[in-house]
Amino acid sequence: MANTPRSTRREFLQGQAAVDALAAIDAGAAETASLLEPGTESYLVRLLRRAMACTFEVFQNAGQYPAGSAAAMAALDLVDRLEDQLSIYREDSEVSEINRTAAILPVEVEARLFALLEVAVDLHRQTGGAFDVTAGRLSSVWGFTRRRSKVPTAEELETAMACVGSQYLELDANEHRVRFARPGLEINLGSIGKGYALDRCSEELAGQGLGDYLLHGGSSSVLARGSRGPNSEGGWLVGIRNPLYPARRLGWIRLEDRALGTSGSGTQFFLHQGRRLGHILDPRTGWPAEGVLSSTAVAPTAAEADALATAFYVMGREAVAAYCKQRTDVAAVLLCPAERAGAVETHTYNLDEREWTRLDEASSSTEH
Repeated sequence: MANTPRSTRREFLQGQAAVDALAAIDAGAAETASLLEPGTESYLVRLLRRAMACTFEVFQNAGQYPAGSAAAMAALDLVDRLEDQLSIYREDSEVSEINRTAAILPVEVEARLFALLEVAVDLHRQTGGAFDVTAGRLSSVWGFTRRRSKVPTAEELETAMACVGSQYLELDANEHRVRFARPGLEINLGSIGKGYALDRCSEELAGQGLGDYLLHGGSSSVLARGSRGPNSEGGWLVGIRNPLYPARRLGWIRLEDRALGTSGSGTQFFLHQGRRLGHILDPRTGWPAEGVLSSTAVAPTAAEADALATAFYVMGREAVAAYCKQRTDVAAVLLCPAERAGAVETHTYNLDEREWTRLDEASSSTEH
């Protein structure tokens, strides 16, 4: 997560200051990078809020919307309310109540949260179990939840795996009720919640008449609508970092009326018997996923993009290629280890020349 300038709850930066703030994000982000399009001269207005253990930001073209700042603050207020609903770290949240009760009796759930659970279960099915919102017990047993990483014993892993599986989430669409068909099951929306919050923020902005803006949640979730300034070629350019050299930008994705999510284990991992074990776990095996350095998914919604970025990291190249062949509305960039030390293989799926520009000539690239 990049260090951003200190601000009050309702601070916004305008003009050149906004450009400077974006440059600061670019310098520090581990997964995504600069949101500044090279060659543009228009300024941005930036509003931000700390929530969900990251910084949520709204970027608008300066001077375009007289009521843009008020609309953005209303959207950020919504993020606070969503955190109250979704966080497993708040005992009075709706998700915490589901986790306490759903194994005993069905729990009635707010309509939008129920719809999000339906999306999560559907993505679990689409990805062959690579995405799973019930995998929180695995993170705990590996020590990633409290950043005290360790390899669990076989017994610990077996016990945790018995509490994993979105197929055990029973969703009653008529009554909006959730029931756990297996004791010990827990829901953790950390791999989809930030994207969902961006989708809800976008609804708020669109409802206020805004058509050109970019939303950013942490260093991994982005949603774009419209264009970046009058001189833009369309959409917003979002930089992708080289996972081996985070100070280097590897390429650009032109994001237009879609969302992007990026997953990687560059900051949370440990070494064990010569293996680099990261915090992104394969819920089908219980072990850290290997073979991909970082994965980026582009999808119609930010919730889907977040979830698929995690799933693609777990699935690997062949499975991602098959998935993107079936879903042409989804695109992906997988960054994988190359044979040459220090090099990165870039594999893109469903991205054309206008949407993807590779900058790092030291890496090899394959289009699918």
